[in-house]
Amino acid sequence: MSQVRVTPWQDGDEVPSDLLAEMQGRRPNGELIGIDRLLLRSFPLAKGWNELLGRVRANFSLSLEYRELIMLRVAVLNKADFEWNVHYPAYIQAGGTDEKATALKSVAVNADLFNKQELTLLKLTDQSTTNVKVDGDVIERLNVLLGETETVEAVATVAAYNMVSRFLVALDI
Repeated sequence: MSQVRVTPWQDGDEVPSDLLAEMQGRRPNGELIGIDRLLLRSFPLAKGWNELLGRVRANFSLSLEYRELIMLRVAVLNKADFEWNVHYPAYIQAGGTDEKATALKSVAVNADLFNKQELTLLKLTDQSTTNVKVDGDVIERLNVLLGETETVEAVATVAAYNMVSRFLVALDI
């Protein structure tokens, strides 16, 4: 956060204690990160954001590895380095590989590295992030490969992390 465009919330600044506890509860060792400190400039935003992203991160049936794959690809497409740096270790911990993560940085990923589900998730992510509109055949393939619940969760993950990356990039986090 070297050139952040809004003054981050500081320890000791006013904040509802329950909100602070909820946000700290989502972070390793309860340590707030840069985005948290900016979100705390608006308590309603921080509360809703924390609830939504907490559910995407912890309550979806779509595998964490697939969710983190989506998050990394969104970070690349939107040039959100902070997002990449936060989610890269989580992707590796969830079962992803360095080789796949590196491949995500290419405009056209090396299809040989990814399985059918991953390739379809990447197609969804690319289309939704760059065009907003997603081809019906991509959704149909996801339905077949993952089922409707995980398809909906994949689309929601792409949408949520596009929100995250756009917030990060706009405020230069």
